[in-house]
Amino acid sequence: MKVLITGAAGQLGTVMVQRFRDDGHEVTGATRADLDITQHTDVMRAAVSVRPQLIINCAAYNNVDGAETQQQTALEVNAFAVGHLARAARDYDATLVHYSTDFVFSGTADTPYRESDRPSPESVYASSKYLGERMAADAARHYVLRVESLFGGPNAHGSVDRIVSQLVSGKETRVFVDRVVSPSYVEDVVEATVRLLSTEAPFGLYHCVNSGYATWFALGSEVARLVGADERLLVQTRVADVTMAAKRPKFAALANDKITAAGAFMPEGRALARRHRHGPSPKPGSSRIRFQSGEWPEVNGAWPTASLFY
Repeated sequence: MKVLITGAAGQLGTVMVQRFRDDGHEVTGATRADLDITQHTDVMRAAVSVRPQLIINCAAYNNVDGAETQQQTALEVNAFAVGHLARAARDYDATLVHYSTDFVFSGTADTPYRESDRPSPESVYASSKYLGERMAADAARHYVLRVESLFGGPNAHGSVDRIVSQLVSGKETRVFVDRVVSPSYVEDVVEATVRLLSTEAPFGLYHCVNSGYATWFALGSEVARLVGADERLLVQTRVADVTMAAKRPKFAALANDKITAAGAFMPEGRALARRHRHGPSPKPGSSRIRFQSGEWPEVNGAWPTASLFY
């Protein structure tokens, strides 16, 4: 299959390109230098050259605070560019895969958001990503996967990655005690993408996050335990005490029932920090080390520490 992957040098794109090449597909990995997806003529020229059967958009403008003053750039990359890719997919009868974010929700809920919940973006970044979801729907065959706090991979630079790096280096790192997340491990996002495509799952919107949810402090505490770092390096911080240009959703957990029902393997969130430290788990069906009962007990799918919201 001929595959065009944009954002090929990024955290998600690097792993995506390698996986599809390993599977024997004819992959064109386009970096920002190779293809300006904000330019319709450039996108169509690339489509003419590649004649893709599948377009996977891993490109995004992810500077949440910067978007407040760079609205045009955020909209061009996160929304209008998706429209260009969707039109290319439609013209070449290709499937489009696009990735969005938990930020499309306000964060005022107290249970994980589902695909059927109505978005309520509260920042320029969030609005640009939500508009991108709508643009992706211009492709007759499309998947929109909402990911959250993406981490892992050769180009790891997400929030989880930074926490690990800081703790390993013996440096203090601020972590929220009142912001709840359900992070997405890069390897699992790629596997879920492959699964949806290979099984021809129904097109549409999916939440592509690992199971469970926790505050950043809860996750940081487990990372500290695994790397043998002093938990006192974690500076407990409340969202209200930090000045940020863009508003963050405080409860950003996403429910992944729909994507797991479609056959995607999204391991329990309690294993995230361990897997980041020791590498990805084997694919479903292969032997894998299992957690002993009681090693890290769960309550309602969440990691049980005093700082959790239930």
